Amino acid sequence: MPDLPLPPGSTLGIIGGGQLGRMLSQAASRLGFDVVILDPEADSPAGRVSARQIVAAYDDPKALSALGRAADVVTFEFENVPAESIERLAEAGALVAPGPTALRVSQDRVDEKTFLNAVGAPTVAFAVIDTLDDLVVGLTELGLPALLKTRREGYDGKGQVWIHAIEDAPAALESLGGRPAILEAKATFVRELSVIAARDWDGHMAVYPLGENRHEGGVLRTTLAPAAVDEKTQVRARAIAEAILDGLDYVGVLGVELFDLGDDVLLVNEIAPRVHNTGHWTQDGCVCDQFEQHIRAVAGWPLGPTTAHARIEMTNLLGDEIDQWRALSAKADERLHLYGKAEARPGRKMAHVNRVLGLLG
Repeated sequence: MPDLPLPPGSTLGIIGGGQLGRMLSQAASRLGFDVVILDPEADSPAGRVSARQIVAAYDDPKALSALGRAADVVTFEFENVPAESIERLAEAGALVAPGPTALRVSQDRVDEKTFLNAVGAPTVAFAVIDTLDDLVVGLTELGLPALLKTRREGYDGKGQVWIHAIEDAPAALESLGGRPAILEAKATFVRELSVIAARDWDGHMAVYPLGENRHEGGVLRTTLAPAAVDEKTQVRARAIAEAILDGLDYVGVLGVELFDLGDDVLLVNEIAPRVHNTGHWTQDGCVCDQFEQHIRAVAGWPLGPTTAHARIEMTNLLGDEIDQWRALSAKADERLHLYGKAEARPGRKMAHVNRVLGLLG
């Protein structure tokens, strides 16, 4: 295991070659690190901006062994990496951050909510659903409407269905293909907020100002940050994020999505053990953005400042909206971040734009 902090010229391994891996690699390069990507797509967005790419499945033993030998520390860009892969790397002596515990907890919604409530980060009421009888009982106890989700996987609104009447239960369960599920009570919230936070190897933490999010069709559309919240809400969000980071013995950047119920009441919707879409605003709103922060944390460097110097509205560009790049790139108050994806499919995140709404004193 290498000594920390890792000096410039060290090599970072990133599992996952999408846009988050790409922006992590760019941040690592700026700090003088080389990056090796592991991804099954030969022409991945992250691979094209990195020193090297290993083209293989995320659970390929030979590829993982090669990544472990090449990298001084290994991280990942999204939570659907098999936890077994991270465990294999750690058992082989590789330095891995975040660790497999965070990945396992976040990959199962029941485990995630159970963990969150245990560390004092409250969630909506929920029920474990394995059978139709479980679902009927859960709907009776939690009330209608309620949200049925698969326990594992599902992203950007996929793998979930709202149930508005008991008689809709069989069809709802069938729509998930009989997979193990979780039923969540409806949260009557004022708005959705999110907080991006980081923790280093020594337990030091850094928390960014809250962002306010707006979704369309289950996909994040915009984040406005810093959000217009009172100090009590910001303090409560910070306490929640820090409890989660400590509870997971976490190293790296973590995203926490929150329901703001008003009257200083916050519930955790879900966590993401990685840099997060709602933290993209930090690229143009903070001195140290979430991507550099993650690299600093996993490499053992001091965490960077999280104070915002500008108010930013981040907007995702989906599908053929990427064709607006000419007009967007011509605007002085907007910064365009392109992901290098070859195919603009409907609903696919192709880029984001950070619009500077004003500088902060």
